[in-house]
Amino acid sequence: MNYNIDGAIHNGHLNNTNLPMYSEFQSDLEKFKQLILTLEKEKMGKSILHFGDGDYYFLKKIAVGSATPGKRALSIPYELFDITPYKEGWKLADYHCVEYLEPGNPEKLYELYPQQPTIATEFLYGLLMNKWFLKTFNGKVGLIGAGDKLDIIKELMNYSEYQEYLGINKFNDYIKIPQRFACDNLNETINMVKEQLENSCDETFIYLFGVGHVKSGLIHHLPKIKNAIYIDVGAGIDGLAGLIDPDRPYAGNWINYRMKNYDYGNIDLLNYNVNNDKQLKFI
Repeated sequence: MNYNIDGAIHNGHLNNTNLPMYSEFQSDLEKFKQLILTLEKEKMGKSILHFGDGDYYFLKKIAVGSATPGKRALSIPYELFDITPYKEGWKLADYHCVEYLEPGNPEKLYELYPQQPTIATEFLYGLLMNKWFLKTFNGKVGLIGAGDKLDIIKELMNYSEYQEYLGINKFNDYIKIPQRFACDNLNETINMVKEQLENSCDETFIYLFGVGHVKSGLIHHLPKIKNAIYIDVGAGIDGLAGLIDPDRPYAGNWINYRMKNYDYGNIDLLNYNVNNDKQLKFI
């Protein structure tokens, strides 16, 4: 089965003979690219949201990994936390994605949202890692993510070498949320993003975002605040910041650009494994 995405290498389990059959992978990838092109051409703002195993644990209030209170998304104990706006909000996105090639993820999704139509998250990852989103919509792209990581990307974009690597000369907008505990006060986070979008660049029509579990309650609001396409690239934001583990989906040939004199000490490294990374380049 051909699960390749041109220009991006998957270091993971694509050769696993137990992978699910997905004979339409390549044709659906082309359909997804055409969908984004059509939405952009017709100026139809939409939200495209990914579901992963961390979202499953968060939406079920199970303290595992990133869904553990006190670790990243949430500081409030689950027994004191109302998950309803997140569970309901996830359904309100315009398009929903799940990793077809990650064993168990589709089943977790369908447990919570039976018969939910989905798109392969692999398309989101691959089309960022091969820079298709960036080059296709050059001059129209903004970012939404943890403020500390967006600050890194903004600094990296001062280097012509990095601009050449990405194939673009700028990101129009850097829409920031807190690196930690953005779920504690959903309304506050929504208003924080709203204020920034209302003052954003008029030319931006593609927002690539990676905001953790707050996305489930946040993202469906955004096309109503600013008419644009909001695409969940998850850890892809870490890639743009030079912090992605090459074992993440389709990140096998991604080069993590780093600045020699930048203080990375307070950055949440997600699942980045420094021992895996042989693709570092300092500028």
